[in-house]
Amino acid sequence: MAIDRPTPSELQALGERLHMRLSPEQASEYLALMQGSFEAYDLIDELPDNTPVPPAGPRPSHRPQAADNPLNGWYYRCEVSGAVHGKLAGRSVALKDNIALAGVPMMNGAAPLEGFVPGFDATVVTRLLEAGATIAGKATCEHYCLSGGSHTSDPAPVHNPHRRGYAAGGSSSGSAALVAAGEVDMAVGGDQGGSIRIPSAFCGTYGMKPTHGLVPYTGIMAIEATIDHAGPITANVRDNALMLEVMAGADGLDPRQLAPQVDHYSQYLDRGVQGLRIGVLREGFGLSNLDPRVADKVNAAIERLGGLGAVVLSESVAEHRLAAALWHPIGCEGLMAQLMHGNGAGFNWKGLYDVALLDKQVGWRDQADRLSCSLKLCMLVGQYGLDRYHGRYYAKAQNIARVARAAYDQALQRCDVLVMPTVPILAQPHPPQDCSITEYVGRALEMIGNTSAQDITGHPAMSVPCGQVDGLPVGLMLVTRHHGEGLLYQAAAAFETSVDWRTL
Repeated sequence: MAIDRPTPSELQALGERLHMRLSPEQASEYLALMQGSFEAYDLIDELPDNTPVPPAGPRPSHRPQAADNPLNGWYYRCEVSGAVHGKLAGRSVALKDNIALAGVPMMNGAAPLEGFVPGFDATVVTRLLEAGATIAGKATCEHYCLSGGSHTSDPAPVHNPHRRGYAAGGSSSGSAALVAAGEVDMAVGGDQGGSIRIPSAFCGTYGMKPTHGLVPYTGIMAIEATIDHAGPITANVRDNALMLEVMAGADGLDPRQLAPQVDHYSQYLDRGVQGLRIGVLREGFGLSNLDPRVADKVNAAIERLGGLGAVVLSESVAEHRLAAALWHPIGCEGLMAQLMHGNGAGFNWKGLYDVALLDKQVGWRDQADRLSCSLKLCMLVGQYGLDRYHGRYYAKAQNIARVARAAYDQALQRCDVLVMPTVPILAQPHPPQDCSITEYVGRALEMIGNTSAQDITGHPAMSVPCGQVDGLPVGLMLVTRHHGEGLLYQAAAAFETSVDWRTL
C-alpha cells in the first residue's frame, strides 16, 4: 500500500510547526522532492513488522469475575504451560500487565490500552516457560505504572491482602498482592521508581530490582529506558534467586543491556552473613515521613543480622537524596519522550520494537482526560522542562547521575550491603473516589523517598519482609554494587532462615 501524501497546504502547516515559513510554491517544490522518501516508506509498508512469530496454538484467557478476584489483583487469567522439566517446573507465575504474553490482553492498568493483544512473548516470558513455569495470568498494575500506591489502576484499585481497602503498593500492585495471598507462586514486576520493592514491602513479599539491564526488558512496555527494570517477586528467597537465574542475561534485543554479568544466585543462599559488612545508611532513616514504628522494625532486623555474624557499620551517602531528586527530570522528561510522544517506544535505539503496541498507544491523545492524576502531574512537569528548558535538565541530571552512582560505589567499597527501610510508611488506606488531586497524587508518591534513587544509579536493591505493625508488613531494603545480587540473596536468606518475619 502507498502511505498518505500531504497536500501543499498541509506541508505549509507542518512547516509552521517546525518554525518554517513556506510559500505555496516552496511547499509544492519540497513536496515533489519528498516523493523519493515516500516511495521508501511505501516499500517498508509492504513488508511485515519483523517481530517474533507468535507461539503455535491458541491461549485461552478470560477476565475473572469479581468473586474470583477479591483483591482486584488479576487483569486476565490464563494457563500457559511451559516445559515439563526445568528450574521452575510446576511453579505458577503472574506477569505484571505491562509484559507481553502473546494472545492474552495487556492494558498496563490504563484504559487507553484496553483491547490491545500482544502478538509475541516478552523475552522473560520465553525464558520462564523454557524453565518449566506456568503462566497463570496478567496481574493488575498501576495506570501506566506511574504510582507507588494501588488506587490508580483501571478499572479498580488493588487491595492489600493483609487489609482490604489499603494500598498493596505499586506499580506492580497485583504482582505482589497475588503472591502474598498465595494465589500464585511467583510474579514478575517492573521497577522505575520502586515499583517492585514498594508493593513487596506493603504486602510482605521478596522483591528484587536487579542491576539495570541484567534482565532484558524486551517485550515490556517502557516508561524511560534508563530507569526501566524488571525483576522477580516471590514468597521466599530461594524462589527469587531461581527466578532471577532464569530471567537474567543478554537477549541481543534490549539496548539497556551493556554486557550484563549473570551469576548462580542460588549458590549464595547457604553462606550465612558471618563477616558480611552491613552499612546502615543514615540518609535512608532521615526521611521526613518515616514512621518510627517502621524504623524500629528495620533496626531490629539489622540487629538480628549483626547477631548472625554480620559486621554492622554506620554509613552515609549524601547523594542518596540527590539521586532521588534526579528522578524528576529524568523520569518526567524521559517518559514524555518515550512513553507519551514516542508512543511507548521512543527513538534512537536498536532492538525489538512492538509496532502494534506503538499503534495502540497513539490513542492516548484522544483519551488524555482519562489519564491518572499521577501521570498527568509527571507529564506536566516533563513537558514544561522540555518546552521551557529544551531538555537541558534531563541532560544535566543524566550527567549528575554518574556522581550519585560513584558515591554509592564508594560506600559499597567500605561495606558489602547498604540497608534502610524500603518505604518509610505502612500501607495507607485507598483515597476516596471523590478525593482531591492533591490527596490522589499524595497517596501515589508518598512512599518513594528511598526507592527511586537506585533506579537512577542502577544498583540492585531488594525488599525483604522484616516484621509487622498492626498486621501490616514492613520491608527492609538491601542495596549492593552492580551485579552483586548474590550478596543480597546471601543476606536475605540468612535473615529468612533465622526467623519467621510474621512473628516479629
